[in-house]
Formats: sequence, structure tokens, C-alpha cells
Amino acid sequence: MFFRQRPAAGATLSYFFGCAGLQKAVAVDVVAGDEDWFMEGADKAGVRIAHVIDTHVHADHLSGGLALAQRTGAAYYLHESNAGRVGFEFSPLHDGQRLESGNVLVDVIHTPGHTLDSVCLLVRDLRRGNEPWFVITGDTLFVGAVGRPDLAGREREMAAMLHDSLHGRLLTLPPELEIYPGHQAGSACGAGLSGKPASTLGFEMRFNPLLSLPKAEFIDALTAVVPAQPDDMESIVAANLRGVAPHTVPA
Repeated sequence: MFFRQRPAAGATLSYFFGCAGLQKAVAVDVVAGDEDWFMEGADKAGVRIAHVIDTHVHADHLSGGLALAQRTGAAYYLHESNAGRVGFEFSPLHDGQRLESGNVLVDVIHTPGHTLDSVCLLVRDLRRGNEPWFVITGDTLFVGAVGRPDLAGREREMAAMLHDSLHGRLLTLPPELEIYPGHQAGSACGAGLSGKPASTLGFEMRFNPLLSLPKAEFIDALTAVVPAQPDDMESIVAANLRGVAPHTVPA
């Protein structure tokens, strides 16, 4: 298995991984303008990009996922709740779905809270064994923080969903699992993010201050101080919902 983490604009973290032996790869949370990096990486690794996934419709940056999928012939994936919401065709993800990329398997975990369509991706490499190796947590769980729940409004309701997703889905996984989030320090998608771009579930359960709070206290803490919304959020979300090229987005 090969694995690459791509620090991108806006403190975003993108991912490129897959099976070199069977020549299939996965790209996750591609930022617009980075498509060439993924295509060049695929050429160097001798693989075909088979799956392009956005963990949710992003509000802080333009997605390059659809454009990369169109350029490579890969399937482009969003959670199934986006059917009828976006202006383009996509491959719908559902909870428990498994994607195959050679010896690399990706299991979809629906984790609403930051957004209704948020998913995490549990990854295993069959050459190492059948146990999961790491989880890409998108904007659900960060190193030292969790995703903000207010971008779609209904912040207390969304914070409650996020608590349920964390404690009912992610934190039930083995504590030694590595986590790779969608952002690091400097992002507007959460408060108190670490500059460290990876962690483990066990470390976060022990040291992430929000994860030890009962549900009511978690909701209060997460909604007490709401950070400023990302710059140009409305136009970015609208562009990502339309699937337009970046240069067509109004300034």
C-alpha cells in the first residue's frame, strides 16, 4: 500500500493512497487546483485513480474532486443524501458500503454532525491483514478538536448528532487506529485544531478535551463560542453544489 497526505490551501489535508501491486488508487478531499498533483502521483506510482471521494460538500474550499474524476475516468463519490442537492451525477455512498482498490479496502461510515452528509473512511490493507489500519475522519474528528456544527444552522441539533457520531461510530473502533483528519491548525472548520496532521483514536480519547464530555456538556461547549464562518462560504458551497470549474466562481 502507498499513502500520501497532501497539505493544501486553507490548512486542508487531502489524501492519495492505494494498491501499487494491483494498480488502483483512491483520492480523498481533493482541493481545486491540485488535480495535477494527483495525476502526476498516479503516473509515478504506476496506478489508475479508481475512486475520488469528498467526505462532504465543503464550505471552506473549492473541491477538485469532480474535475479529477472527469479527467481520469474515476468514479466520484459523495454521501447519498446529496441526491437532488447537487447539480451533477455522482456515485452515492451509504453507511457500511465497501470500496475496493486492489488489496486496499475502504469502508464508509456515515458520521453526520459537522454536516448532514459527512462520512469517515475506514481503510485496511489486506497485505497486512484484515484488521483496519487507519481512518480518514474528514471534518468529523480533528487532532485535538472536533468539527464545527453550525455551518448549516441548527447548531445544537447538529452538535448532538456529532456527539452521537463520535461516540457511537468512531470511538467504538480500536484505539490503536491512526486518524487522518481533513484539516490541521489554521482551518476555519473547527476550533483548537492541532498543527499535528495525524493522531490515534486512543490518544484523542485520552487528550482531546471534548471527547470526555457528557452529551449535554459537549453540546454546550461546542456551541458556546462559534468561530467566524469561512470567507466566501456561500459562494464556495454554491460552486461545490453546482460542480462548476473554479474560474467560473464569482469573486
